[in-house]
Amino acid sequence: YLFLYFQVLKAFDYSFLWKGQQQMYKLDIGWPKIPEYFTGQTFCVAVDSLHGLVYVGQRGDNVPKVLVFSEEGYFLYSWNNTVEMPHGIFVLNTATDSSVWITDVGTDKYGHTVKQYSPSGKLMQILGTPGNAGSSLIPLQFDQPAEIFVEESGDIYVVDGDGGMNNRLLKLSNDYKEIWLTGTNGTGIGQFKIPHSVTVDPFGRVWVADRGNKRIQVFDKVTGEWLGSWSSCFSEDGPYSVRFTANYKYLIVAQLNINRLAILAAPPVGSIGDCVMVNTVQLADETKPHLVDVDMKSGAVYVAEIGAQQVQKYIPL
Repeated sequence: YLFLYFQVLKAFDYSFLWKGQQQMYKLDIGWPKIPEYFTGQTFCVAVDSLHGLVYVGQRGDNVPKVLVFSEEGYFLYSWNNTVEMPHGIFVLNTATDSSVWITDVGTDKYGHTVKQYSPSGKLMQILGTPGNAGSSLIPLQFDQPAEIFVEESGDIYVVDGDGGMNNRLLKLSNDYKEIWLTGTNGTGIGQFKIPHSVTVDPFGRVWVADRGNKRIQVFDKVTGEWLGSWSSCFSEDGPYSVRFTANYKYLIVAQLNINRLAILAAPPVGSIGDCVMVNTVQLADETKPHLVDVDMKSGAVYVAEIGAQQVQKYIPL
């Protein structure tokens, strides 16, 4: 069986060589086991690699807003309370517990907030002023917050927002006070036009998908100082999502309008330099990949696709 498997794999790879690149990922066609559980538009996905769970945020009338699957693709449970229009989702594991963070861009009584839930869907914390868009820091307000990244220390990074009045990156302490804030609406250094996704690397850098400006901008996580930006890889379409592979060698970037995942070389410590596109994964037409997440144990990439209304899993080869 193994021999056959490798023969198939070899044959699979050669078909990609004419493109001048060897395939790095293959679609797991068996994930999820029953795709019919996706009943709305799937906007976001987050992996809890410690417990082997995959959380999916979807939108629609009378659909469960959060679906939970096993990494093997079995549907486990769903929850719906106090989630209006999920945009981004993030799982935090600490030494003592796990929590699920959701950015909600709804305009009703739950919207314009970032919320922390237990894995079973119990609401634990609300950041922002529910139902009220704003730019204030005291009290904290958001306008369509796009995504969140939480460090084990409890420090929080929020990109705000997804087309609202704010175009900013906030760093908050574990008691939800501002540590630093950067960004206004514009095309200049450190300015944003729809900051859409955020992640942090082990070298103290914050990476932001500056979607409307068709670039990724990078900041120092301690000071908020601007470190550089990448735009040459995004002439065709702006970056919608930014996530590191499990070994931090590459960045996975979703490009919604051209139905593509771009795989970029992640620079080591030091200069950001310019972006180098190492590989791409071309998705089917009208798939519309919105946000992605990576299983930091297995390296699998999960893609939330608005057009296809599904989440797909890609396995590293």
